[in-house]
Amino acid sequence: MSVRDDLAARMPGGDAGLIVFVLVSAYLLYILAGIGLGYDLRGQLNSIATLTFYIGVFAMLSLALNLHWGYTGLFNIGIVGFMAVGVYVMALVSKPVFVPGGAAQVGGLGLPLWVGILAGMLAAALLGLVVALPALRLRADYLAIVTIAMSEIVRFSFLSGELQQFSVLGNTVGFGGGSGLILDFVPPLQALFQSVGLWGVYLGFVDAFQVIVPTNPKPVVDGIVYGLLLLGFVSAFYWLLKRTGESPFGRVLKAIREDEDVANALGKDTDKFKIKSFMLGCALMGLAGILWLIPQGAVTPNFFRPRVTFFIWIALIIGGAGSNTGSVLGGAVFAAVLYQGPRYFQNLVSAVFPNLGSPAGFGQAIGPLISQLDPVPLLLYTVDSIRQLQLVVMGLVLIWLMHNRPDGLLGHRKETASVISLSRPKTMATDGGSVEGGDDE
Repeated sequence: MSVRDDLAARMPGGDAGLIVFVLVSAYLLYILAGIGLGYDLRGQLNSIATLTFYIGVFAMLSLALNLHWGYTGLFNIGIVGFMAVGVYVMALVSKPVFVPGGAAQVGGLGLPLWVGILAGMLAAALLGLVVALPALRLRADYLAIVTIAMSEIVRFSFLSGELQQFSVLGNTVGFGGGSGLILDFVPPLQALFQSVGLWGVYLGFVDAFQVIVPTNPKPVVDGIVYGLLLLGFVSAFYWLLKRTGESPFGRVLKAIREDEDVANALGKDTDKFKIKSFMLGCALMGLAGILWLIPQGAVTPNFFRPRVTFFIWIALIIGGAGSNTGSVLGGAVFAAVLYQGPRYFQNLVSAVFPNLGSPAGFGQAIGPLISQLDPVPLLLYTVDSIRQLQLVVMGLVLIWLMHNRPDGLLGHRKETASVISLSRPKTMATDGGSVEGGDDE
């Protein structure tokens, strides 16, 4: 086993220790950036809450994609389509019933939020089934074309005026069309704590937090607690996929990934296994989409553009396909460095060098390089415009990874073939004699 293949082997605590180390490092960097930007305590806490939120959503989506690509070899680039279906179905089920003259343009069925979340996951899984039945006989880029086409069909369907408003069971519901939907139901944290009878305790904790944040501490506390809740969901996703990977079902999925024809020859119904894997991953993507957008207060179809799918792919590639720990690390690194990092870096540069004197446009930056071989204007322009060049930076990082670490940080690790040890002693006493044996690895 090489250091490259199992980075966690050198880390106290193994996989968990490696994840904690990366998270602590990211938080320390953001705290230092906040100090450089002159943030007060409230600003630092909001910064940490935002970072935790994005680490949570990208880690969850990377884990769900790892089930498709890392475990089963299914090339799904329609992730946003399943996220969109989960969010919109959840809204349809759980938005309050339409009241004429109210602020919301359409209503919902008024069912509890947890019912809407389950309905959204089920709808995403059923969409996965609909896509899987005709498409999973396709492989590689053909399956990718089908899934990205599906995601765009879903987005344009929610943009359609035909689905903007309609009637279900006598209630005026709809998906809002291009104007989007107002998510005007009980906030998720309130719904959660009320369901377990702890809403009063939570409000008491918010009041006590006034010692740290004297003015209106609730938004700060809500952000931190929701971020921690997302990390809890990341742990649940991780546990579920780890158990799946170690089960007989998971071992068949990995066999399909390596060589589907061999798995078929061994009597496995690979189509059935792929459909189950695809539906489970789609349900998890629907849940992650709900958790991402539910605190935003509104949702529009144009959020679900293909670039979000490619963000998730980059996160998985960074961590390494086939590794659940790598998926979490990839989500954390992507969120901290490539997604949120450029904004903080640009703000830091502006704070430290308020009169940087960078060129106003790309033409003015590239001109001196061509005519005088002077790279300084282009360098200044790049540093000052790093946030606008975010996609370019992602592309460069992706190219570097493909050349230097194509397996990602933890890709293609040695995987457990069974949840119990299959090794046997070198010698076994049988009928008073010895029989030589070997390790079954």
